[in-house]
Amino acid sequence: MAAEGEYESILCVKPDVNVYRIPPRASNRAYRAADWKLDAPDWSGRMKVTAKGKVAYIKLEDKVSGELFAQAPVNEYPGVAMETVSDSSRYFVLRIQDDNGRSAFIGLGFGDRGDSFDFNVALQDHFKWVKQESEISKSNQLGDSGPKLDLGFKEGQTITLNIGQSWLVWPRWSYILCVTAPSASDKEYYTF
Repeated sequence: MAAEGEYESILCVKPDVNVYRIPPRASNRAYRAADWKLDAPDWSGRMKVTAKGKVAYIKLEDKVSGELFAQAPVNEYPGVAMETVSDSSRYFVLRIQDDNGRSAFIGLGFGDRGDSFDFNVALQDHFKWVKQESEISKSNQLGDSGPKLDLGFKEGQTITLNIGQSWLVWPRWSYILCVTAPSASDKEYYTF
């Protein structure tokens, strides 16, 4: 998953989340939070979203001791590891995994829509960064295959810049900078 020596960064921390046991998916339709027992969560605690390399981790921890309850590695977003429910913006389905690779699906709920928004944005920002990093590495591997821009002066080309007027000297002086590209036989010169 993540290479050795990579650091772990914290993307988002929410102090109050609820976990629900969800019924198995009967068909191909989306999960619905209304099918869960929302008034009786199976666990409550703190959620921390971290990133190590290209993988984001949703960690559910005890509020007091910080002991890890469950962890969901997210390799892509949106994806199988984290799904939204069809009837609310505050509830999600997570695929948690243990160290042996066994997985289970649980429901995750926030008491506030702002917290669920922050959670979504943290994951979106991380995977936007992952996409940009992969595009940069691809372009570095391919090299610059596009045309090179020649922004230099052509032989005999002249540019005139009006710098403005000076308020310090009376009478007011106007300064004009004239730059002419030298030809192969001419010397460089600047006219003020």
